[in-house]
Amino acid sequence: MASKIEFVEFIAEQLRHAGTITYRKMFGEYGIYCNGKIFGVICDDQLYIKITEAGRKICPKLQEAPPYDGAKNYFLMEDVEDQALLTSLVTATYQELPEPKPKKKKAKK
Repeated sequence: MASKIEFVEFIAEQLRHAGTITYRKMFGEYGIYCNGKIFGVICDDQLYIKITEAGRKICPKLQEAPPYDGAKNYFLMEDVEDQALLTSLVTATYQELPEPKPKKKKAKK
């Protein structure tokens, strides 16, 4: 079941204080980014955030689950109404994740 755009927009709005939040459709679901860095995915109208040590310190009892078959575990954020907690977790996760690798330019023919 694909995620509804309304849910994705709601999550982006909830995270507006964490930085510039964007999202991109990927394989029928959505990747979600903070300041250009992917920190999670939205699958089946559920928010999954990459697991980091900083995230574990903020939410030590957060459930871990794969967002889709064959994926590694992410934090499953069931309480998406708690804006302060979401912002804190995403900010800490963003800071711990590596910078995205620069995209290679296509060779001219």
